[in-house]
Amino acid sequence: MKAPPFDYACPRSLSEAIGLLAAANGEARIIAGGQSLLPLLAFRLASPSLLVDIRKVPDLRAIRAGYDGVVLGARVTWSDIESSADIKRWHPLLHSAVAHVAHYQIRNRGTVGGSLAHADPAAELLGVAVACGAEIETSGSSGRRLIKMDDLLLDALSTCLGPDEIIVSVALPPWLPERRWAFEEFSRRAGDFALAGVAIHYDVDEVDRVRDARIAVIGACNRPHRLREAEAFLNGKVAGAQVAAEAAKIGSNVIEPPSDIHAPAEYRRALLAALIERGLSQAATRLPLGA
Repeated sequence: MKAPPFDYACPRSLSEAIGLLAAANGEARIIAGGQSLLPLLAFRLASPSLLVDIRKVPDLRAIRAGYDGVVLGARVTWSDIESSADIKRWHPLLHSAVAHVAHYQIRNRGTVGGSLAHADPAAELLGVAVACGAEIETSGSSGRRLIKMDDLLLDALSTCLGPDEIIVSVALPPWLPERRWAFEEFSRRAGDFALAGVAIHYDVDEVDRVRDARIAVIGACNRPHRLREAEAFLNGKVAGAQVAAEAAKIGSNVIEPPSDIHAPAEYRRALLAALIERGLSQAATRLPLGA
């Protein structure tokens, strides 16, 4: 199908872009990489009167990574993250997750800000951001604000962003040296949307007991979220095969996955349990940062 008619603007500053969005009274959409928006237009699932292209807005493609955490500009692409030695060093979970995003061509164009704003339940970045407690910086007519990741996502493909708000960056907290981690997902074909996936990380104390466990699920529910019951079970225990199996059972039993043309709910629940168990087993073998 063909996209519906729309006007097009390519502002050269953030303030100009915000002004265009505000003037459109909710009828405009931002386009950066276009990897999610263009299919929606083609199927006429979206019909904005104006597309605001932010590719010429400066200072939105920076990557900062170090002891104080990782900050990604909204126009950073998946390929930028894949090729970043700093990301690989300072946030290996993010670096690993991005390798699962679609195909190489899409990773060349798809952006961090676009993924966050689109809010697909199966998006890898959203799982990592939820697991890590990321903060999103936005800018709009009312100024700038910081949004906690848990507050950004309302439902599938739905966020708390205002019609004239633009995501500027996402910040991930510092990565601790002793942290263990894993990212696991399953799709019917390589590059397809995940039927289920998990982003896992936890720290350990001096006798290898788990502390501050984080398990975020994607693809198996209407929005990525943490499996807090499984996290609570893990904390204080030494990660091993039996502990991983029990945590997987707890985590998979508390979600209500959908049944659709891709998989029934029972399959997704069983798949999620397998991914949690596999991820925890893998995380337990990780060497600490710098080891």
